[in-house]
Amino acid sequence: MDSESRQARIVEFARTRGRVEVGPLADELGVASETIRRDLKVLAGRKLLKRVHGGAIALETAGFESGVEYRSRVDLAQKHRIANAAAGLLHGAETVYLDEGFSPRLIAERLAESPLTVVTASLLAAEALADSTSVTVLLLGGRMRGRTLATVDHWAVSRLQTLVIDVAYLGTNGISIEHGATTPDPAVAAVKQTALSVARRSVLVAAASKFDVAHFCRFAGVADFETIVTGTELSAAAAQRYEALGPNVIRV
Repeated sequence: MDSESRQARIVEFARTRGRVEVGPLADELGVASETIRRDLKVLAGRKLLKRVHGGAIALETAGFESGVEYRSRVDLAQKHRIANAAAGLLHGAETVYLDEGFSPRLIAERLAESPLTVVTASLLAAEALADSTSVTVLLLGGRMRGRTLATVDHWAVSRLQTLVIDVAYLGTNGISIEHGATTPDPAVAAVKQTALSVARRSVLVAAASKFDVAHFCRFAGVADFETIVTGTELSAAAAQRYEALGPNVIRV
């Protein structure tokens, strides 16, 4: 197998499995571990993969946006820690916005016993709160995106614009010092931007793999968030660079 075909297979594996490891890839493709490391370096340089300890994960691009199943497999332990910490930041809030994505769904699970009104575009978050006797759930209408099971477009944005939210929990596909928080889809960016504009406080939840990554549509600057919650997988030095722009960065 030539290098181009091998690298295409590696990207395919990363997108379907959530993560690839150097050793298993070398065995599966019948090449040396050093060859795989070189391939991963090339693919990271082309912004198709992001290197992580021992392997790589797929980066979302204009041609690839991960779905719910993929997101539920990547950085899972880290996302549970992030959700635990984020849920502890209510600080007396009575109204909450929960963004689309897997991490906001994990936060929803942890808010199920709180006396809240939760507004969300996410069917996943709404489902997590369906049996709660203390949470009132308001689900935004609009066009449902099958990839993320969340609503977008005019119905979602126009309803959200009429509200005042105490705290918004937002996710992102990428965040960088230069470009801020970004996502591949303009319709998703519009909902996120609106939620940010109507919230008194904003909390960004983002696994370490999302940092120093930029996508097509910017919906916020780093300074627009009061708090960023991430994992200890993000280095303290990197966290300080983002914290210098304004938000409190919590590593868990």
